[in-house]
Order: sequence, then C-alpha cells, then structure tokens
Amino acid sequence: MAKKGPAVRRRGPGKEQVLSSPIPAPRPTAQAFIGVGSNLGDRLLFCREAVQRLDATPSVRIIHLSSLYESDPVDYLPQGRFYNAVVEIETSLSPRDLLAACQEIERHLGKRVEIPKGPRTIDLDLLCYRPSDPLDLSHHGVLEEPGLTLPHPALPDRLFVLLPLAEIAPQWTHPRLHLSAVALLDRLKTPSGVERIAGPGWEKIPRASNGS
Repeated sequence: MAKKGPAVRRRGPGKEQVLSSPIPAPRPTAQAFIGVGSNLGDRLLFCREAVQRLDATPSVRIIHLSSLYESDPVDYLPQGRFYNAVVEIETSLSPRDLLAACQEIERHLGKRVEIPKGPRTIDLDLLCYRPSDPLDLSHHGVLEEPGLTLPHPALPDRLFVLLPLAEIAPQWTHPRLHLSAVALLDRLKTPSGVERIAGPGWEKIPRASNGS
C-alpha cells in the first residue's frame, strides 16, 4: 500500500478540504555487474571516464571495481589489445533502463563500431542483474528480451570478463549454469592472453596512457 504524504489543505466552496498525496514506495535496489572495455585511442582514459560517468548516473552506486586487465582480442583478431575491468553496482534502475544508461555513456565517449566485434573506444556490457528483493520473482536474474539477454550469453566463455568478476565477486553464481564465478573461471583452463596491469584504484591514476 502506498504511503500517504503530507496533508495539503485546499479551500473549496464553503469548506476546507484536506487532501493527501500518495508517496510511491521506493524501488528495491538490485545488484548488477558491468564489463568495461576499450582498445581504441587512450584506453585508460576511456575506461576511467566510463567508470566516473557510471558512478555519476542517478540511481546507480558503485560497490566494487576490479583491477585493470589487458587482454588479447577475440572473435575479430586484427585489432589492438583491450583494457578490461568489471564494476559491481547497486541500482534501482530496471535492467532495460540500466542498459540504456550504459549505452548513453558509450555515445558520450564516441563509441562507433564500424566492424562487428572490431575496435571501439568503450564498451559497457551489462553482464548480469539480480534483484535484491527475495520476493521479486520477475526473472531471478535470467532475462530474454529483444536486445537484452541476462546473464550476458558470452560471459561463461570470456576470460577477460571472468578474471575481474571472480576477483570482486568469487561466489557470484550464474543463475542458469549454477556455477560460481571461480568455478566458471576454472572451467576455462586458458590462463593466457589476459594479464593484470593495475590494481584497485586504477581509475584514480592521475595520468593518461598513450594506448600503447
């Protein structure tokens, strides 16, 4: 039941009316993980700016930020190496609204993909989303909608995602596979191609990389 707000007195013909306006109940927060990546231009600058813009987004609060990793490209190989990280957030945004917020940040940072899976200034991938309210039976973190699949379908096969995810949330469990982030990482058994280049706090490094 909606809570009642402060009474508002309004004079009508011959009498005074007391009205009360309902206050919507606050939307429960949810846990979400977002992958950050860049391999075009100043990679550190783009990743750092994306994290800062994400933290400044209304209804979003950053809880943890992983170390910064450098990874070989996948799918489309003739391109530069990526900088990657994973952000854990709390949010009252719906999955669709959170995706839209990430895409707006990408537009601000000039993302243009001329080749599918090719170079880009920034990627903000919504990896997974879990309502914190145990009574929320809407999707349990599994979602299939046009343009939005949760968890991200490539998550179990991406070392550059699982390494930072397992770093900040080792016990996070994939709602379809029922495996933790650590178990998913162990299952890959491909430790090459990704290296940790900066620890937590890299987003505050007071310099820009040259992308080399």
